Amino acid sequence: MKSLFVTTAAVSLLAAGPLSAEELRFTLWTGNDAHLAMFNAIAEGFAETHPDVKVVYETIPAADYTQKLTFQLAGGNPPDLGWMFEDVTPGFAEAGVIEDLRPALEATDGYDLADFSEPAMGLWTDGEVINGLPFSTSPFMIYYNKDMFDAAGLETPAELAEKGEWDMEKFQEVAAALTAANDGKWGFEFKDGQGYDSRIMHALMPPIRAYGGFAWQDGECGFNKSEAVAAVTQLHDMVFNDKSIVPPGEVGDFFSGNSAMTINQISRASRLADAGFEWGIAPLPTGPAGASPVIGQAGIVVFSQGEQKDLAKEFIAYMTNPENSETMSQFFPPARKSVLESDTFIEANKLISPEQMAYVSEAIEEGRVLPSHANYAQIYAAMKPRMDALWRADADVPAALEAVCASIENQL
Repeated sequence: MKSLFVTTAAVSLLAAGPLSAEELRFTLWTGNDAHLAMFNAIAEGFAETHPDVKVVYETIPAADYTQKLTFQLAGGNPPDLGWMFEDVTPGFAEAGVIEDLRPALEATDGYDLADFSEPAMGLWTDGEVINGLPFSTSPFMIYYNKDMFDAAGLETPAELAEKGEWDMEKFQEVAAALTAANDGKWGFEFKDGQGYDSRIMHALMPPIRAYGGFAWQDGECGFNKSEAVAAVTQLHDMVFNDKSIVPPGEVGDFFSGNSAMTINQISRASRLADAGFEWGIAPLPTGPAGASPVIGQAGIVVFSQGEQKDLAKEFIAYMTNPENSETMSQFFPPARKSVLESDTFIEANKLISPEQMAYVSEAIEEGRVLPSHANYAQIYAAMKPRMDALWRADADVPAALEAVCASIENQL
């Protein structure tokens, strides 16, 4: 089990007289210096009106986040508030361990709760109850190494998308050509190199939806349907026949220039600030079902067992007000319509051109959030061994996906 890293955003501003600091523990899964610097600045702004408050950000690696957070809650050591993945939020809400935020947000002057997109809020609301507040409604985009495309004499994904030629067939063709042209490197790498482990759904859902399939819906498993089987078969062929996708056990690392393409969100652009190559972003490839953008969401919740629930709600209201939503939009696409529709958002990320940021806005408007479920933790635990069996060269893909459905059907 990986260790817990603690990053302290010390928000202790001098005030007249001695301080009696109240501490807010805030868990998140980023350790990125640029992200933490931004959050530190937001916390410092909060301290201007709350000089006796110290915000401590605790970074838990994404792969361990839900498990370690659950251990903290079960062990009587709860944080006050923290980030929450979209897929596990329904389970945490059903367990009654997160607070309703609506009363606090509605009581905050100038907050304008109606500014939040209704579709973006869908996962986080249950009737009138607001279980969490999305701060990042971020579609998955294709990142590409333009230098590698140029060296191979290939049009980039953005150029192909502009011509209406960026589809799953072209994606496979291009990935194979890039692998052939760049000895010892790969055409494509799954998100953060974790497509066979903690990012299984991030690896599978873009092609499955492009083919018109689904993971589960209305109590039914979709992994064994023809659309999903076709999508996953294509990925399997790319891994083991074309050898264009980084295989299990190998490390590609797009950000170091060892893979020509990857899939990720704009928050990762900060890792390319000093990249030794020219790069860009493009929409996901289309498929038989057309364009099917996939959105990853992250929200902020207040934990019911925390000692500073009211103060934590105040901080969420401050962190996600219109001004700070604009600030965070450079890394985390907002759910606030006023920010999303503004030039501020299109120009917020200095590493990504306004033309390419327009792809992000379009995908937010048209995309669907990753699958979630109240039993997501149990579903993931049941399907993971079956997914592992899928990623062998001699795997029978339809049979493997039937086994996935058989393993999770009782949880759906």
